[in-house]
Amino acid sequence: MQNHEENPWKITSEKEIYDNPWIKLTHYNVVTPTGTNGIYGKVHFKNRAIGVLPLDEEMNTYLVGQYRFTINQYSWEMPEGGGPLDEEPLDAARRELLEETGLKANQWTELVRMHLSNSVSDEYSICYLAQNLEQFEAEPEETEQLIVKKVPFAEVYKMVCDGTITDSMTVAAVLRAQLLILEGKL
Repeated sequence: MQNHEENPWKITSEKEIYDNPWIKLTHYNVVTPTGTNGIYGKVHFKNRAIGVLPLDEEMNTYLVGQYRFTINQYSWEMPEGGGPLDEEPLDAARRELLEETGLKANQWTELVRMHLSNSVSDEYSICYLAQNLEQFEAEPEETEQLIVKKVPFAEVYKMVCDGTITDSMTVAAVLRAQLLILEGKL
């Protein structure tokens, strides 16, 4: 009897197509699970995606607005960034929150872990809830042109539900936080 959780793909050859400090693209010739010859492309991420949903005592959160090159549009999302794979994810979350918003949190809760696009990449994400916030000076990276706005969490939840916010990490974190609110855990 076949174990359906075992890898049915067979790699016959692979070739690195592109490599930079953030990603590597590899082309594979494969034998598919049905036994036919095929191809596959994989984007390997060299960092872990980190997201932080800050939530203050008045149930406000902080959104970061920026123009996203890859989708060619402006995006409102929670503070996010990349954390090296050998760095503690929570340390990366603390850094990203401070860099983008100037906030430091005294209470951290992991909200969700997820693959972001597992059909073409191995990018993995961890999202946190940050509470008991203190305001300091933001320290954005030189490539970032960010706008930060404080928004009631209920409004952000509506923005997720009506499709105004489309960033997958923000959507997942906001929906998880809303569930925790409905369960009386926040």
